Amino acid sequence: MARLAQTEGLTDIQREILSTVRDFVDKEIIPVATELEHRDEYPTQIVEGLKELGVFGLMIPEEYGGLGESLLTYALTVEEIARGWMSVSGIINTHFIVAYMLKQHGTQEQKDHFLPKMAAGEIRGAFSMSEPALGSDVSAISSKGVRDGDDYVLNGQKMWLTNGGSSTLVAVLCRTDEGHPEGTAPHKSMTTFLVEKEAGFGEVRPGLTIPGKIEKMGYKGVDTTELIMDGLRVPADRVLGGESGRGFYHMMDGVEVGRVNVAARGCGVAQRAFELGVSYAQQRQTFGKPIAQHQAIQFKLAEMATKVEAAHAMMVNAARKKDSGQRNDLEAGMAKYLASEYCKEVVEDAFRIHGGYGFSKEYEIERLYREAPMLLIGEGTAEIQKMIIGRRLLEEYRIQG
Repeated sequence: MARLAQTEGLTDIQREILSTVRDFVDKEIIPVATELEHRDEYPTQIVEGLKELGVFGLMIPEEYGGLGESLLTYALTVEEIARGWMSVSGIINTHFIVAYMLKQHGTQEQKDHFLPKMAAGEIRGAFSMSEPALGSDVSAISSKGVRDGDDYVLNGQKMWLTNGGSSTLVAVLCRTDEGHPEGTAPHKSMTTFLVEKEAGFGEVRPGLTIPGKIEKMGYKGVDTTELIMDGLRVPADRVLGGESGRGFYHMMDGVEVGRVNVAARGCGVAQRAFELGVSYAQQRQTFGKPIAQHQAIQFKLAEMATKVEAAHAMMVNAARKKDSGQRNDLEAGMAKYLASEYCKEVVEDAFRIHGGYGFSKEYEIERLYREAPMLLIGEGTAEIQKMIIGRRLLEEYRIQG
């Protein structure tokens, strides 16, 4: 079957990886995704299959047991996985962000200790920045780490951890004020801690509690949780990079690649919604012919396909820019913004094409309709993306003199 959103200039290895993942998605994810999602069941068997494929170590360097692939390869892989079930791509994404932050900013000891096990999927990562009253204002975090001898003592409540229960390593952002005089900018007094824990819920380590899964409209299967720290002791050598006060920059670097990932997820969900819409339109008949032969539906399919192509192109551009070593916050913000908005619109159009059946849980589009809104929020809302884009444009087009 013909496919939209093809990517030019891929290597043979990249094409082989994507073909393998696509086959896995078609055979192992799509047939069971809706049933598992309706039961809010963690996709253990799917995750084990992805571990065997090496997906958990896709961007981890070969010296640590990973595949050493590019952000582009990873993003295209995520696009394929999200096409099958977006929740699975979320399980991979938070793990990937923590591995990326370790690769980019970790001490040699931290890389040697964590990355080989992360590549094998033995250690699973989660990413914790948000708090209950925080929203998009990262500078307002209240969780705090205080130095006490060779340890830090952490207190506070974090929110919206994907993989909060199933993970065994959490990158947690806290305020640490030591060494920072009064009036220091808030973002210069934050530190990322690498917190190891047991998988599961309840008290998973002395001073650390994962209360349970947050009930959500969509994005089910994956565990989304709170994290409560009450006198949690973390050794000083588990400060990411070995230096306090750098946490904000570490997190923003992670979020930047995470935005490319969210864009890729939007592309994958939109691709699947288009496939469902164009297929149903050729099967459903009204007024004596398939609805695909009605001009109104053809217009809708044309708009959907154009949005799928445009979002994919912007996502690929953002990934390639990051891979080149260049600053890509403008491109990542644009890609995340466009892909998530277009995903919502393509899914809604596919839902409309299905008519009343789109409202039935028997049809896959019902699940996609509940999943797409999460992409409008994850890794920064549309409003945050537009702020980033606007500021960067003013930097680029600043009037001289």
